[in-house]
Amino acid sequence: MAGHSKWANIQHRKGRQDEKRGKAWTRVIREIMVAARQGGGDPTANPRLRLAIDKAKAVNLPADTVKRNIDKATGNLEGVNYEEIRYEGYGIGGAAIIVDCMTDNRVRTVAEVRHAFSKYGGNLGTEGSVAFQFKHCGQFVFAPGAAGVTEDKVMEVALEAGAEDVIAGEDGSIEVLCAPPDFEAVKAALVAAGLNPELAEVTMRAENTVALEGDDAERMQKLLDVIEDLDDVQDVYHNAEI
Repeated sequence: MAGHSKWANIQHRKGRQDEKRGKAWTRVIREIMVAARQGGGDPTANPRLRLAIDKAKAVNLPADTVKRNIDKATGNLEGVNYEEIRYEGYGIGGAAIIVDCMTDNRVRTVAEVRHAFSKYGGNLGTEGSVAFQFKHCGQFVFAPGAAGVTEDKVMEVALEAGAEDVIAGEDGSIEVLCAPPDFEAVKAALVAAGLNPELAEVTMRAENTVALEGDDAERMQKLLDVIEDLDDVQDVYHNAEI
């Protein structure tokens, strides 16, 4: 995202996600089940499961629900088997979109995603068609003017903990990037130093952005909303500045 509007775009995205909080439990449960099935049910030995449990706590998912779904995923209880699928495509103005899904019915999912793209002005692409425009990384963002947060302090703590880059935005925000395996270590170091980011996640970060305004911006937001509302969709990443 361009520096001048990074914080505005992040606030916008967080706001849209909060509006869809009703789907949060479903998405977190799927993430817990896939993480546990792939890496085992012990969070201390499974970093992806630890992250999923953190997400569960953030949306107030009951602990017994977390345990029950870990047990389902590891074979201790009967449950649904989800597989992960990624779709890539283009939105309004050529903006790139990545759609990560977890599904128990691949045929249903691809049909729904393709329909959403085609009906609302996008085009579903082939594997690898837009992923090169994104970086898989850990991302921490501090709001402009956050109390006690300075670029020097963030840089000192983050780089010492293994972060790859610290970026000061023109709007006063500060962004920290790290490799996904280093996410937990960098987060722990920042929090221990009293630096609490507004946003902390492992994400697909757009390397460059496409600015959209007016009607194009509205059409793009509609397309994103429709895709995010699909039952099998876990995450949507894009490079549009709306």
